Amino acid sequence: MSSSVLFVTGTGTEVGKTVTTAALAALHTAPVAVLKPGQTGLAPGEPGDIDEVARLAGPLVHGVELARYPEPLAPDTAARRSGLPTLAPDEVAKTVADLADRFGAVLVEGAGGLLVRYDEQGRTLADLAAACELAGVQAEFLLVAAAGLGTLNATALTAEALRHRGLALRGVVVGSWPADPDLAARCNLADLPSAAGAPLLGALPAGAAGRPAPAFREVAASSLAPALGGHWDAEAFATAHRPG
Repeated sequence: MSSSVLFVTGTGTEVGKTVTTAALAALHTAPVAVLKPGQTGLAPGEPGDIDEVARLAGPLVHGVELARYPEPLAPDTAARRSGLPTLAPDEVAKTVADLADRFGAVLVEGAGGLLVRYDEQGRTLADLAAACELAGVQAEFLLVAAAGLGTLNATALTAEALRHRGLALRGVVVGSWPADPDLAARCNLADLPSAAGAPLLGALPAGAAGRPAPAFREVAASSLAPALGGHWDAEAFATAHRPG
């Protein structure tokens, strides 16, 4: 199976996972599958993260959502409170394998952070990825991190959890780089790769999701590194924002 499967997780909620997923999708020149295993906080029929990715990335996105729960909680808690079934790792693995057979690239966006619970057994996005690998689908992770104070610890913890489970981390992306970065954010550009044990592969500007689709693709290309399909230069970016 030659398809590229990339799981997008974050150091927590609201760090920019969806806009990062959209940026990754926008840089593909062939149809790309985007899977959201569990969407929370939305009623049936309301536009969700998949719709946002398609809005930003354009018509090449084939979006799939497996489960939706109305309350904005962890998937396991939201499922339990709503009386709806939880997600089984085997179901996710089967869907990913099917998408990988049909598309050259598959992006899987998690809910919250890496170890948010998806079911009663406490299985997480990491377990969903492990189930995919057991099904013969090789996957990597991209970690979306915040820019400022506190992000190094959260990044190191997530990276350690991935290593402990034998899951590959391709790199880190700052999901929302501020227009006026403070000292911590500037210093973190140099420190994030050490915390993650993986390269810094991009920094999306704050407010990127407000751009229309054609302009968003340009933002994606200038904000993600060549390893992710763009032309962002980590060294040049860090030099431009080097603290005095």
